[in-house]
Amino acid sequence: MIIKANVSGILVLIMVLFLASCTSVRKPGKLFIIGGGKATADMIDKMITESHINKGGYGIILPMSSEEPDTAIKEWTTLFNERGQRNVIGLNIRKGETLTQARIDSIRNANLIFMSGGDQCRFMSVISGTPIKKAIHEVFDRGGVIGGYSAGAALMSETMITGNELKYPDNQVVFNNIEAGDVETAEGVGMLRSVIIDQHFIKRKRLNRLIAASIEHPALQCVGIDESTAIFVDGNKATVYGLSQVIVLHNPSSEVKADKGLLFARNMSLDIYLPGENFRIGD
Repeated sequence: MIIKANVSGILVLIMVLFLASCTSVRKPGKLFIIGGGKATADMIDKMITESHINKGGYGIILPMSSEEPDTAIKEWTTLFNERGQRNVIGLNIRKGETLTQARIDSIRNANLIFMSGGDQCRFMSVISGTPIKKAIHEVFDRGGVIGGYSAGAALMSETMITGNELKYPDNQVVFNNIEAGDVETAEGVGMLRSVIIDQHFIKRKRLNRLIAASIEHPALQCVGIDESTAIFVDGNKATVYGLSQVIVLHNPSSEVKADKGLLFARNMSLDIYLPGENFRIGD
């Protein structure tokens, strides 16, 4: 009887540990996602304190979205320098260049990775076929902070909005419709697997685009971040920072709904969050 009780107790313990490992979905790293516009001092301070670069280690600016990567590096390193951090450096990688192990390790061993603005597709074309994406995820997995601004915000999504309008590429006013097959998406860096991020959101009137994306990707949460506004993501909790609002779309449908090219939906929800508020993000 004693042996049976011990065996039973061990089986219960194994089951508890197994269930705990299955239900624990929170990753150790954190994200700081800026929608564009002016990055405020409290945004920079939050990245500094959460990445602990004020206590050691270093940060890396990845400027490959920008047409002028040296300018992007100078802009962002200056913002960190002004907050007393001179251990944030730029690392520009050119498309097709042979990467040394030292350059990959400089990304992998950073406490903070920050992706600048520009064109998110340019960034992905540079890192395609390289270990850079994996190195960024390794920083996150060991508790580092991944930040992004504008294009760098869009890059956070696994399903990334490219910014290209497929059906009406010559329109002067972009996305003045909600039609099927118009919003182009591509693979992003993928820090958020079940979320689409859109940036410059209110300032550039991008609601039509995000509504279309939400209808065509019903399994994904869609988050629009305005300029001078950011979200800090810790596990499944997103907290709003900055000066404006964040819009979150939920589409309860399990299928894409369109009729003669026009998208439609039922029971979608739209929430608007102010600085200081938080919401559940992701899975």
